Amino acid sequence: MDSLITAAARALAAGDPLGALNRVALRDDGPALALRGIAMAQLGDLPRAKALLKSAARAFGPKEAMARARCVVAEAEIALVSRDLTWPQKALERARITLDEHGDRVNAAHAGYLETRRLLLIGRLDEAERLLAGLDPTPLPPAARVAHELASAGIAIRRVRIKAARAALTRAGQAARAADIPALTAEVDSAVAALDTPAARLIARHAERPILLDEVETIFASGALVIDACRNVVRQGDSIVPLATRPVLFALARALGEAWPADVSRATLLARAFGARHADESHRARLRVEIGRLRAELQGLADIGATSQGFALTTRSRDLVVLAPPVEEPHATVLAFLADGESWSSSALAIALDASPRTVQRALEQLAGAAKVRSFGQGRARRWMTPPVLGFPTTLLLPGPLPSS
Repeated sequence: MDSLITAAARALAAGDPLGALNRVALRDDGPALALRGIAMAQLGDLPRAKALLKSAARAFGPKEAMARARCVVAEAEIALVSRDLTWPQKALERARITLDEHGDRVNAAHAGYLETRRLLLIGRLDEAERLLAGLDPTPLPPAARVAHELASAGIAIRRVRIKAARAALTRAGQAARAADIPALTAEVDSAVAALDTPAARLIARHAERPILLDEVETIFASGALVIDACRNVVRQGDSIVPLATRPVLFALARALGEAWPADVSRATLLARAFGARHADESHRARLRVEIGRLRAELQGLADIGATSQGFALTTRSRDLVVLAPPVEEPHATVLAFLADGESWSSSALAIALDASPRTVQRALEQLAGAAKVRSFGQGRARRWMTPPVLGFPTTLLLPGPLPSS
């Protein structure tokens, strides 16, 4: 490989895309096209980056399997950053195997981290954890170790293992400083800052306050009965009762939990669970049926007893708390995904939320009507994002190892 290609690759690895472009901007051979594509991706011009990488893949001959595989990995990273969750993951897996067989351990590991990040994004934690466990970061350069530790921290956060997440982010920060790439350091700092942002509201004994993820982890380990409105489950220790698909039962459980140890009137329960303004005998009969179903679901964790006014929850633990999202509003889960600052298609959001595309489209339309999200593009190219905060630029962070010489 000639000296200009080598120098451009080193500039990209050091986080200097403009320096790389200065060396290869006028060249149209395969290696130069690939490096130009990655540089444009780091600068935020994703459509141009994708076109350059596709041209690079065509420019490489059939015998240059490793170079073509590197182009696939770069395309996969662009797809992940642009939230194109329909991008063919089998191609990334084949590229990872090809790179590993040719001895390119750095880019093979990077492909594995991209797969892990995608699985983490759509909530497939077990698969992400298994894949990450098979990747050894020890022999990798600092930039690749940052990717490994960020993936580890992401999995730990989703599993509410905050001590493990903080340890992973500490290691990521050390590796980012060793890599001396500002974008990597900024990404790690952003992840650390997220852990110091209120993640939920704790409601207990008619009082509420914001709490961090560290306290959420402590509550889960305390043995208290937790009615988790962030994930719509009731849990105590390792026992978890999922109620996400049974919203009426969860609404009743939450109403009873927020009033605990006092009771809740039938009128209040009917309003919370069914939206009933005026209760009649049919409403009261339905309430009795749903209370019976909830009692069966919570068997072993709590009981529900009738009182003169309504119903009360009795627990087998000494304490009961309700965890609620920091902000509650319609379609909060859609807003949570859009809060990452990236632009999403409605189909990608449907995959990430495990919901029907039409459900997601209706939610986006309602949020757009309330000026909470905005869209650009038409048809299949239409994307959605939250309005940017005035005075602060939106920065694309696309870290990762680049084609080595």
